[in-house]
Amino acid sequence: QVQFVESGGGLVQPGGSLRLSCAASGSISSIYAMGWYRQAPGKQRELVARITNGGTTYYADSVKGRFTISRDNAKNTVSLQMNSLNPEDTAVYYCRAISPVGPWGQGTQVTVSS
Repeated sequence: QVQFVESGGGLVQPGGSLRLSCAASGSISSIYAMGWYRQAPGKQRELVARITNGGTTYYADSVKGRFTISRDNAKNTVSLQMNSLNPEDTAVYYCRAISPVGPWGQGTQVTVSS
C-alpha cells in the first residue's frame, strides 16, 4: 500500500501563501483520485481539495479561488498551493488516496497568525 508524507507547513501571516507537498512511497498513477484534507482543533477532518488522474478538481467552498491542487504522476507527488491564507485555515493538513482509499499520513501543521 502506498504511503504518503506531507511537508511544507509552517507559520504564515494572514494573506500569505504556503505550498504543501505530498510525497508517495510508490506510484500514484493507478490512484484515480487524490485529496488534501485538514483538521482544525476541535473540528472534524474535512476534504479541502481533490484531483483525479484526468485533472478534474474539486474544492471546498471555503477554499475555492484561493487553493490549487495539482499532481505529478511522474514524480509521485501531490501539491496544494494555498494563497490568501486566513486564520480559519489553521489546521493539520493531510493528503490521502481517495480512490482507492489509502492510509492517512502524519500531516503537516499550518498556522495562520499575525
